[in-house]
This record gives sequence, structure tokens and C-alpha cells, in this order.
Amino acid sequence: MRCLIIGGDGMLGHQLLESWRDRHEVRVTLRRELAHYARFGLFTAANAYPQTNVRDGGRLQAVLDDFRPHAVINAAGIIKQRADSEDVWSMLQVNALFPHRLEALCQRVAARLVHISTDCVFSGRRGNYRETDPCDAHDLYGLSKYLGELHAAPAVTLRTSIVGLELATQNGLVEWFLAQRGDIQGFTRAIYSGVTTIELARVIDLLLGRHRYLTGLWHVASSPIAKHALLSQLAALLGRTDIRILPCADVCCDRSLDGTAFAQQTGYQVPSWDRMLAELAAQIQTNRVHYDAA
Repeated sequence: MRCLIIGGDGMLGHQLLESWRDRHEVRVTLRRELAHYARFGLFTAANAYPQTNVRDGGRLQAVLDDFRPHAVINAAGIIKQRADSEDVWSMLQVNALFPHRLEALCQRVAARLVHISTDCVFSGRRGNYRETDPCDAHDLYGLSKYLGELHAAPAVTLRTSIVGLELATQNGLVEWFLAQRGDIQGFTRAIYSGVTTIELARVIDLLLGRHRYLTGLWHVASSPIAKHALLSQLAALLGRTDIRILPCADVCCDRSLDGTAFAQQTGYQVPSWDRMLAELAAQIQTNRVHYDAA
């Protein structure tokens, strides 16, 4: 299957390429020139469309016309941690408007579009959110992602949250954690129900292969876990005895999602956190030199 990943240098995008390159014909779009990514040994002239700005509709149309993908995965977005997240227009362009423009471009070439949304469309006041619950985010990021969600066939939107290694940036939870020493805070009332990027790659592959006609909005969720427990478990797996994670109850936020509907529809059973974090820890230990090049 020909798969085009929009945002190939992001946390999810590069993992999709890593996971799928032996299973599918995969190409990615990159924001910068190819030479910028040479140190990672991941992108080549054969698998990447460099200098592709998602705001440039003409460039994206040319990419789609050239590759003629069967499936397009939109893994691009402006997250809260990025420097340009305070730029209201940029966030609205990329998170809210672009997915709809991409949907139209995909329809031109009969490509299936998988769009990735976020648990941040919810405020986190109560948790266990279902697909039918209204968006109650109060920040620009959450609202922009909500506006970008796609509901009409043949597109499918997956609401979830991810944890994993980044490639060209250092904004994520894992990178922050790996850089720590000594005492750090672990929030006991910040509840999370995401999945690792490795696991989400499997989920999307499942959709592409066995559920080709699934459309609409779905929650992909694990068993809820507190950030303190998640970090403590990861620290133990990595042997990080130089870090002490202190329980902290100051932050209360539960954006956990109810993934029951997706599980019933697809038969997908999310792995335990024991399994997902063990796999993530192994990836960190194996690829640390590779990722430290960032």
C-alpha cells in the first residue's frame, strides 16, 4: 500500500515511517531541506518530499499527484510546546483549516485520509470522555484541534494522545524526562489514557488493512494512568536511579478517553502499560545515540 505521511519529522510521523517502511511503500513530507535531517539516517530522496509547507496547497497537490497514495496520514500539527503556538493564525491554519483542505485534496486522488486529533479537545474536568461528549476546551490549541476534526466519509479521525521519542525537536515528555536528574515532580492527579507512538502505528496499520471502510470519529485509549505512575515505571525500566520522582497532587486534570466504541468496532485491545512502556524503554536504549543527534 502506498502511504503518505504528512509531518514525517514529527513524533508520530517518523515513527510511522520506522514501523511501516518494510510493510508499505511509505513517503513523508518534511518541513525543511533534506540535508537538515541527514544525521538521522532516516529520510532519503526516495522516501521524502522535503520543503513541504502544509500551508502551501499547490505544493501538497503536486505531492499527491506525484505519489498517488492509497492512504494519507495527517500527523502534522502545532502543539502547545512549540514556539509558534502563540501565533493564533498559524495554529488555526495548521490545526483547524489544513485538515479540511487536505481532505479535499485526498478526494481528488481517491486516497483515504486518517487524521490524528487529541484528548486536549476536552478540559480534563471529569475524564472518561466519549466521542459524543461536547468539546469543552478553553485554550486555543484544544479548540483548533477540535475544529480540524473530520467526520465525513471516507476520512477517519482518531482522538488520542501519544508518548514517544521525538526526532528533530525536544518538546515531549520523554525528552524532558531523559534530561532530568535528582528530584522531579510526578503528578498523581494528572490522568492520561494515551498510547505510545509505536502502538499507534499498529492501530493505524490495522485500520488501513482490516478496516478500510471505517469512517468518522473514534477514541483510541489505554487504561488511565497517572503521570507519576507512568514516569516511575519508565524510570525503573531504564534503571534511572539518578532520578527520584516525588508525588505531587497540585495539578488535577483528567483527559482520559473512553475507547470502548473503537474496541468494539475493530476488535482492537490496547496493550497494558507494562507492555507499552517496556517496548518504549527498549527503543530508548537501542536508539539513544540516534535520537541524541537531535
